[in-house]
Amino acid sequence: MSNVWGYTELNGPHVWPKMYPEAAGQRQSPVDIITKRTKQSSDLKEKPLRWTYIPENTRSLVNPGYCWRVDVNGKGSLLTGGPLQDEEFILEQFHCHWGCSDSRGSEHTVDGESFAGELHLVHWNRSKYASFAEAAGQPDGLAVLGVFLKVGKPHPQLDTLAKLLPFITHKGDRVTITKPLDPAHLLPEGKAYWTYLGSLTTPPCTESVTWILFKEPIEVSHEQLELFREMRCYDAREECPCDDSLHKTFEYGKVINNYRPPLELGNRELREYGEH
Repeated sequence: MSNVWGYTELNGPHVWPKMYPEAAGQRQSPVDIITKRTKQSSDLKEKPLRWTYIPENTRSLVNPGYCWRVDVNGKGSLLTGGPLQDEEFILEQFHCHWGCSDSRGSEHTVDGESFAGELHLVHWNRSKYASFAEAAGQPDGLAVLGVFLKVGKPHPQLDTLAKLLPFITHKGDRVTITKPLDPAHLLPEGKAYWTYLGSLTTPPCTESVTWILFKEPIEVSHEQLELFREMRCYDAREECPCDDSLHKTFEYGKVINNYRPPLELGNRELREYGEH
């Protein structure tokens, strides 16, 4: 078995618990949002969810080998309210998951339905911890805003990133984002969301995340998703691992189907704020 995690038969989510024991925990993500099991919660209304981002602090776009990721200088950013109550979280990075076709690619599902992709804005708890690394190991350390992608018209902000993807084709490639990009513009207009306690959806699958999943998806075009699918999971100096079944992390060396399937919610509470 490859010691590099990925999304194939050999190193995919079903074998992650062998490499990372926490991936077999009781608080894992993603989950299927079963809407009839959700509960309205008055405390979510008392302190509405609020966010602020500094567009100039959206710094660089990188290919870590399994997605595209935007690294952010979190100074001046703020996420608070809702399930986070008075604690303040700051943005660390945002990234995306997608499929090989427009009919799948999201990590969370809603009543069994998949979306074309899922965007994650990852924040850490600065009220309690001194760094992202410290917060990532704590049960209340991280908060992730999840946004579903559905195929439709092109998304203007995602287009800025999609046009830069050819410059980060290979693992380890990084490019500077030269014009300001406001992560708030990647969020839907509707403020309704589901929330539950879960984990990172990639190894080491640490159980440190308060998930906040917006009910309303944002639209992206098929052409934008196709640019996502052209990314490669290997270094430009390496040969394509297309035929090396022991070491490849993705089929054909492309970054596709980079999503973890839903896991059991168990006895965790799934709360909601607002209507669709």
